[in-house]
Amino acid sequence: QVHLVESGGGLVQAGGSLRLSCAASGTIVSINAMGWYRQGPGKQRELVAMISSSRGTIYADAVKGRFTISRDSADHTVYLQMNMLKPEDTAVYYCNQDLQISGNYHYTHFWGQGTQVTVSS
Repeated sequence: QVHLVESGGGLVQAGGSLRLSCAASGTIVSINAMGWYRQGPGKQRELVAMISSSRGTIYADAVKGRFTISRDSADHTVYLQMNMLKPEDTAVYYCNQDLQISGNYHYTHFWGQGTQVTVSS
């Protein structure tokens, strides 16, 4: 059993910063990739940023230069530092980790519960 717990969301004024965290717990053998997605009001869920050993870091064009993804693989934790926030960044942010758990040979995508980020103008 694996659980992803997110934290760090909240309300911030435009131009401000927030840092999201997502920690995975359980019998984790290996991590393939970690990422953040978001879903704004009336919109589909979209990729924000991803980090993996094989592909490095990937960012959506809308957040390049403002957001930074990082990870602590030993603690199975991924972070998203969000700077220069804009009202259009308002969304529920979801963590995703592609994990190999004990007893399995394949990787499985796990999702966090989501954390609300609201940016006021």
